[in-house]
Amino acid sequence: MARIGIVIKPLFVKESTLGLRLLLAVVLLAALIVADLRYNALQSTRSVMEIAAAPVYWVADLPGRMAEWNEDNLVSRDDLQEENARLKRENLVLQGRSHQMASLQAENVRLRALLNSSAILRDDVLVAELIGVSPDPVRHQLVLNKGEMDGVYVGQPLIDADGLLGQIVEVSPINSRALLITDATHSIPVQVNRNGVRAIAEGTGSLGSLEIHHVSATTDIQEGDLLVTSGLGGRFPVGYPVAVVDKIERDPGQPFAYITAMPSAALDRSRHVLLVFTPTPAREG
Repeated sequence: MARIGIVIKPLFVKESTLGLRLLLAVVLLAALIVADLRYNALQSTRSVMEIAAAPVYWVADLPGRMAEWNEDNLVSRDDLQEENARLKRENLVLQGRSHQMASLQAENVRLRALLNSSAILRDDVLVAELIGVSPDPVRHQLVLNKGEMDGVYVGQPLIDADGLLGQIVEVSPINSRALLITDATHSIPVQVNRNGVRAIAEGTGSLGSLEIHHVSATTDIQEGDLLVTSGLGGRFPVGYPVAVVDKIERDPGQPFAYITAMPSAALDRSRHVLLVFTPTPAREG
């Protein structure tokens, strides 16, 4: 019977070989590091490796860049609708502010004109603001934010930058009520600025028209003539613009001409007005 030979390999030889390889690898690595630090010997090698690794870096970073692109460019329908609604609201607000700025600019122009007109007056004036109008369309009345505490009195003339508006007819401690020259119950003595012809201008109930009474058919009065306050009656000072003649009808069978005039003042647009303080008999009495 033949014997089977058994060969037993020593265990420590394999472990010694692994340890030696590891030691050689460490020594080699240390030598390469020292050589690179002192002599920059691995510069070319590193460049080649960086070039070779660039595609790997690009592929590794691809998921992150895709996620960022999706976040920036892919928006849900709800997000788009919400953003669209927000932009519409902002646009509406900006339009409203733009309209308000245009209104304020126009109001500033009117105030400048009003103040310029007060500079040429010899009488003291007070700026008042319109805070209400009569709800009755037949009554042409305004409510102002100045009253008895500000020195306002009944019969006080009321003007704007272009001419006479009317007069104060009612006063309370903080407010007052004015009657416009176009009210059907209002009349005022006037004269033609060109030649001094006197007449009476009466309201018609229409903001755009006055009727001129007691003018003879043969009187020298023409379309386009400016009518100003005559000062008769002591209520209104002389020389305030009242209206411009726009129509004259002469009937041979009638002693007086039919004359209408357009008010000089902006009766339906003025927001700020001037209250004129004058030593009239109505005030002194």
